[in-house]
Amino acid sequence: MNDSPQAIDPAELPDIITSYLVAHRARDIDVAMRGYAPGATVTDEGKTYHGPAEIRAWLSRSASEYTYTSQVTSAAKTGEHDYDVLHHLEGNFPGGTVDLHFRFRLSNGTITRLVIEE
Repeated sequence: MNDSPQAIDPAELPDIITSYLVAHRARDIDVAMRGYAPGATVTDEGKTYHGPAEIRAWLSRSASEYTYTSQVTSAAKTGEHDYDVLHHLEGNFPGGTVDLHFRFRLSNGTITRLVIEE
């Protein structure tokens, strides 16, 4: 198997990632939560959130903390079940702009891990 990242058109991302990103952008927490497996983890700003309750609390905080726009700028398949989606964000957070990688791991059609980092 080739483990090097393979650039893909963002339109080729699995439906679960696309629907999650649309819900995340719309700040629709209920729809976003449907994408996660029960034992999923999310790591953002160096802190890891485990399971539905912690992930829901993280989504609620991140949806209300800052106002920003987000645009997908590229996507890559980085492993058999792994995807990296690069976002450009602009908003009222410190620095005002940032490019963030949303690194997804999928299993059985759900998100089992999401790591958000620069």
